Amino acid sequence: MLKLKRILLIAPSEMTLTPAFARARALACATGATLHIVAFDYVQALAVAGLLDHDSMAQAREGYLQVHRQWLEQQARLQRGIGMQVTTEVLWTKSNFAHLLEYVNDFHPDLIIKDTHHVPALDRAFHRPLDWRLLRECPAHLHLVTSEVNPKPLKILAAIDLSHLEELTQGLNDRILDLASTLAASCGAALHVLNVSHWSVMSDASRSVPTGSLDDSLREAVQDAQQEAFDVLAERYCIKNTRRHSLTGIPHKVITFFAKHNAFDMVVLGTAYHDGHDAFMGTTAESVLNQAPCSLMVVKPLLASS
Repeated sequence: MLKLKRILLIAPSEMTLTPAFARARALACATGATLHIVAFDYVQALAVAGLLDHDSMAQAREGYLQVHRQWLEQQARLQRGIGMQVTTEVLWTKSNFAHLLEYVNDFHPDLIIKDTHHVPALDRAFHRPLDWRLLRECPAHLHLVTSEVNPKPLKILAAIDLSHLEELTQGLNDRILDLASTLAASCGAALHVLNVSHWSVMSDASRSVPTGSLDDSLREAVQDAQQEAFDVLAERYCIKNTRRHSLTGIPHKVITFFAKHNAFDMVVLGTAYHDGHDAFMGTTAESVLNQAPCSLMVVKPLLASS
């Protein structure tokens, strides 16, 4: 079973408690992991004023950061009082993707936790939101929190993908179930597993099983093979028959609908990469994030050593 040792909470620049704070505390407490909270703080007005009077603005900036550090430390002390290991840090830098990724690569967390917010379709059309870029390029598992309900999750859905050949996904289904089962066991949550079949229209169709284009007998054979693989995985992680779900349809729509209408607190799903410039195998995670039926835990593949 996976062992979470280091959780990184990316806190908002505003000094306010958000759903990600509650989830990070709950998961760190349940798993015994250390929790590090970092906030990226940058006030444009102070930065501009510093061009005119560097010494005065440097003093004002440090005073501002000190207030933020004290506020974060106050939150950390409350958790240390119940035995948690919590550290905090406030950095004077913009909370953009480049700075976040650099920090993550230096810190090497097992899990990153961050609040997520809905981005209108028009905005997404002109630029990639920060959460989407983290989903694509962040090397660590990423937990995007949407709600304050049940900080310690009660129902977890692991969404696996049996439409790709195993060697193309670097054991991603096992990694999804490994993390999901670890969280469920630590939190005392009910773990369900979902596979969506008939992945017939996909941008990476050459790498998946185009079940919609097969004749009846071959389609049944593919479905039987997927069901057998599904049962083997579920048995390996001791998931009850009543918590195994095989559905058909467009993956992101089925996952979103199923999670929403069955009141899951968290969906655990994966992303997988292959060689090539900005290559991304499957867009299910992005599509689910767009509709966000609940908090998402995005599992990354095991990167091959160079």
